[in-house]
Amino acid sequence: MRQLIFTCLALLLMASTGHADESLDIVIYGASGKVGEHVVREALDRGHRVTAVSRKPEQIEMRHDRLSVVKGDLLDKASVTEIVSGRDVVILSVRGVIGDSGKPESALQFMAAEMLVDVLYRQEKAPRLLHVGGSGSLEIEPGIRYAAKLPKILIPRGLEVEILGQILALEFYGKVDDVKWTYVTPPKNFTNGPRTGVFRIGGSQALRDKLGRTRVSRADFAVALIDEAEQAAHLRQQISVAY
Repeated sequence: MRQLIFTCLALLLMASTGHADESLDIVIYGASGKVGEHVVREALDRGHRVTAVSRKPEQIEMRHDRLSVVKGDLLDKASVTEIVSGRDVVILSVRGVIGDSGKPESALQFMAAEMLVDVLYRQEKAPRLLHVGGSGSLEIEPGIRYAAKLPKILIPRGLEVEILGQILALEFYGKVDDVKWTYVTPPKNFTNGPRTGVFRIGGSQALRDKLGRTRVSRADFAVALIDEAEQAAHLRQQISVAY
């Protein structure tokens, strides 16, 4: 059994540090964010072509011969259609609230999910969609999501809307069977730690380490995202990533 575990870890390391056999054309929305910039770098390091999309493309300072930086509006159907058409994978890593209604439906994460699904299902050969989800959607015990345990009195209303919007997006995806989506969920705590390539993939429940912590570095989360982009191992599922 111990040898089998070591073998599985070795295979995971190989998968997470090697280059893809086939180059993918990947669109990354939110490429200027803290997670997005790691995802861009990971994809380029593995030999993929990347279109980095941001509302403020001037914030993306990285330069590479396989990197295109464009301005995009996730609420503009024509813009989204033009950017994603003919690609292999779309990664959505955004946050924010549109307007002041205070409703989860106004979270950009949910609105973007609706827009991308509406655009992709109309395409004959649509790219796969990887959605960077929210840890509030993870179960900390059977049937109880982390969001339900948050002390709302201490959470800014905008952040609460985003958390609930991410859950709404997950519930929306659960009804989608004509687009190849994966909802990739980070743990409660992101760290600025190094890229190790060693982590665990779970389902809808929060993963904890030996000390009870739920954490992963942004660099390793990016590894997990590009692994999924390359392997398409969890279509139409929520997965979680943590140490």
